[in-house]
Amino acid sequence: METQAIEITEIETLLEETMSLNHSRLTYRLSVLLSAYEERYDIMPELELELTSGRGKPDVAIFPKLTYNWEEDIIRYTQPPITAIEILSPTQAFDALITKIRKIYFPAGVQSAWLVVPSVKAMHLFLPGQPVSIVTSGIFHDPVSEVSLPIDSIFR
Repeated sequence: METQAIEITEIETLLEETMSLNHSRLTYRLSVLLSAYEERYDIMPELELELTSGRGKPDVAIFPKLTYNWEEDIIRYTQPPITAIEILSPTQAFDALITKIRKIYFPAGVQSAWLVVPSVKAMHLFLPGQPVSIVTSGIFHDPVSEVSLPIDSIFR
C-alpha cells in the first residue's frame, strides 16, 4: 500500500484556514466593537504577517494608524501589530495558539495578545513576561492598547 507523506505544517495551515460559525461571528463582532477605537488604531482582520520570528495571521490585529498607498498592496505585512487577537476554533489546539503568541508574536514586538475561547466565553490576555489574565464577565481591559470591551457584547 502506497502512502503519501503530509507535512504537519500543511495540516496546521489547512485547519487554520477553516473558520467555524462562532469563529466568524467573533471575528466580525470584535472588529465592530474595536471600530470605536478607529481614531487611534487601524483594525485589521485576517492580515498575513511576515514577522522577524515567523509568519502569523491573527484573526484581528490592532495597529497604530497606518499610512496607506492604494496604488501598491502588501501581501504579507512585516511590521508587528500592537495587539494580536486569536480566536480558538474547533480545529485548533489551545497550546498551539499559546505557542504562536509566545514564539512568534512576542519576539517580533507584539505588545499584547488576546486568546478568545468561544466555548467557555472567556478572553485570555497575554502580556510578555506576565501571568495570563482570564476574563469571563464584566469588562475585558488591555492596558497596552487601552482597549476596554464588555464581555457581554462580545459573546451576545
